[in-house]
Amino acid sequence: MKNFVLALVSTAVLFGQTDPIRVIAFGAHPDDCDLRAAGTAALFRAKGAAVKFVSVTNGDAGHQTMPKAALAARRLAEAKESARRLGIEYEVLNNHDGELLPTLAVREQIIRLIRQWNADIVLAPRPNDYHPDHRYTGVLVQDAAYMVVVPHLVPDTPALRRNPVFLYFEDNFQRPNPFRPDVAVGIDDVIDRKIEALDAHVSQFYEWLPWVDGKLGDVPQDPTERKAWLKRTRTAAISPEVRQALIRWYGPRIGNATRYYEAFEICEYGAHPDDARIRQLFPMLR
Repeated sequence: MKNFVLALVSTAVLFGQTDPIRVIAFGAHPDDCDLRAAGTAALFRAKGAAVKFVSVTNGDAGHQTMPKAALAARRLAEAKESARRLGIEYEVLNNHDGELLPTLAVREQIIRLIRQWNADIVLAPRPNDYHPDHRYTGVLVQDAAYMVVVPHLVPDTPALRRNPVFLYFEDNFQRPNPFRPDVAVGIDDVIDRKIEALDAHVSQFYEWLPWVDGKLGDVPQDPTERKAWLKRTRTAAISPEVRQALIRWYGPRIGNATRYYEAFEICEYGAHPDDARIRQLFPMLR
């Protein structure tokens, strides 16, 4: 055990960071971060990082039958259960689903949360998406990217002395620019942990989203079969671009063998990390 601890300390010193890495992820709704980054969150936690998911709305419009107040309470409980399964923190802001706008008040909420978490890494959607809440969450986090270091803005919460690295979640939208997988994380070892996190959001993955897609009848009733169905339908094939990113970060043997992944694009509005800094911040890539 002593040698193991010394090895961990030596690795931390080698990569220049002795404090635990702190990661905060923003999604528009209480299942968004889970879908895009639950596997990476599980790997971060295994490496001792502190991880927090934030939903910028309370999700109170995302159901075909439930009234808004009851749905908001249900989705908060689902987020807390997902957090328990992943071993992370989860906060749901009380902004209404479907009504999010990039206002100064919400931007200040985002700035406070990033500062309070003392984040090294900030994850969020890109500001181009079919859903306005997704788009505006991306805009809000982008607008906070530089402001988190400006002391006279939101002075009730001390400014960060160093801008975090901001990264976007993967998406499939092509306009105005397609997603670029700057960082690809292999999640084969934790894919079932990710599915467990998604499974906590019963109202979404087994009710609302299948209903919207006209596929509610496809959802199995058996809990084990549901998770297997979720794994089949909520994991993506690896594109050539992502495969090259996996090879870049893991080498050919692991990169070519990886089956499940999560990918991120570096936002130029935050810190500009080189490869060494990325490996420092993403210890699963070392």
